[in-house]
Amino acid sequence: MKHFISFNDITPGELEELLDLAQELKAQTKAKIAHPILKGKTLGMIFSKSSTRTRVSFEVGMFQLGGQALFLSSQDIQLGRGESIEDTARVLSRYLDGIMIRTFDHQDVLDLARFGSIPIINGLTDLMHPCQALADLMTIREHKGALKGLKLAYLGDGNNVANSLLHACAKAGMHVAIGSPAGYECDELCVSEAKECAGLTGGSVLLTHDPVEAIKDADVVYTDTWISMGQESEKVVKVPIFMPYQVNSKLMQSASKDAIFLHCLPAYRGYEVSAQVIDGPASVIFDEAENRLHAQKAVMVKLLG
Repeated sequence: MKHFISFNDITPGELEELLDLAQELKAQTKAKIAHPILKGKTLGMIFSKSSTRTRVSFEVGMFQLGGQALFLSSQDIQLGRGESIEDTARVLSRYLDGIMIRTFDHQDVLDLARFGSIPIINGLTDLMHPCQALADLMTIREHKGALKGLKLAYLGDGNNVANSLLHACAKAGMHVAIGSPAGYECDELCVSEAKECAGLTGGSVLLTHDPVEAIKDADVVYTDTWISMGQESEKVVKVPIFMPYQVNSKLMQSASKDAIFLHCLPAYRGYEVSAQVIDGPASVIFDEAENRLHAQKAVMVKLLG
């Protein structure tokens, strides 16, 4: 691993190693066993998008690993005043041991990796959210014991989370079904890459406009907000289109009886998911949120250690 920009950066074997390491670090954290593996290391965190889970989990994670995290708002550094990504990457590479960036344009992350000389971690772009998907796999493995052969159904907008779940599930040998309305499908290249990977790992990819077909016999049911950050003006248009994809008790009846429910948060009860589901016994969303910390610590150890 040189970077963690997407699941294309890692092999199935490296994915397994990351998940094992994340579980080990979580166990040490719970047992209050110090693990200052990154003592003396500094991670720069560039935020062009606001955040709760990403900022807190990376900052706390670096602290627990003995290193230091430096918050860099785009309004506080020269990127916000027009300095190029190329110059920013070259300068920050002289100061830092790694960069995590949460931004809009995926190309910005690719350019940081291209022009910099230190590891780059994709904290979120409009195209992908690999750190979230890694925490999702960790959570599924904790609750189901394994990943290969399981079915994950994602219902809703074919957004950055869905794109990364395609990659992640395919890499893990899982069966992934995406149920989304026409015109709101996942990125075509991400779908193509996931299908190619699934062919090698024994997984599969299903794309459908039928939510019942997507969720049928699923071991894991997943959804995300219908209105992504920066798209608030689309709410009036999107809500009627997406209501048939709401994960509610009726739809969950088509999943496996012991299916678990995941949501990357923030969640909007009554829209993409009903309160009965997200606050019910199948929901493991707070385990999932916690695992952002442990999964990202594993990535930082692999890249900066």
